Amino acid sequence: MIDRFVLAAATVAALPGVAAAQAYHCAVPRDLAAPHPDLPNEREPQRLLPIGGYTLAISWSPQYCRTRMHDPAARMQCGKNRFGFVLHGLWPDGEGKDWPQYCTATDLVPPKVIAANLCATPSVQLLQHEWAKHGTCMKGETPATFFRRSTAMYGKLRYPDMNALSRRPLTAGQFAAALARANPGMRADMMRITANREGWLDEVWLCTDKGFNYTTCPAHQGGLAPDARLKIWRGPR
Repeated sequence: MIDRFVLAAATVAALPGVAAAQAYHCAVPRDLAAPHPDLPNEREPQRLLPIGGYTLAISWSPQYCRTRMHDPAARMQCGKNRFGFVLHGLWPDGEGKDWPQYCTATDLVPPKVIAANLCATPSVQLLQHEWAKHGTCMKGETPATFFRRSTAMYGKLRYPDMNALSRRPLTAGQFAAALARANPGMRADMMRITANREGWLDEVWLCTDKGFNYTTCPAHQGGLAPDARLKIWRGPR
């Protein structure tokens, strides 16, 4: 077992109470299962469209693991490891409502690249999916450079005190404002907050321009209304 411990910081010097890391404990197995090919289909067809910007999507792991603690497919994320936010992916957006996807046929992501990124995106198959569906649409990228870029963007994010936020009445807009305050230069309108049908926090989608600078999200991006009630699952206590 290769142990990689990324301890969540209690504070960042310039931003008291802001968490710097989201992999509280991450151990990457030596023997990783190989992913299987991720291919376009009738429901998810190939779309060759120009890129108008990008979305960096992060997922709230405690909510994902809430019903998957004994799911073999989620063992890396929901077993002995502990995560806060994890990286879902970096998605090229189109110039309108549709986006490019599955742009080029691709081989499997190399094991070395998978192992290097599992503490950000703790799923072998999700890494294959993200490269096949999204990374292949970014000109000049390889799996290594695509994940290096997305993981670097994810690694720069800072987070508010999720435990404190989970213990008080909260709206999507208030949560977006708290996340923006933790990241100087970011605004609440540069992100979309998503939740499940019961109102539990699911993901945050951060909008960027073609230069990967955070920007106002387009109106069609979706997500919760700012005044929608939001709950945050802290995990079993």
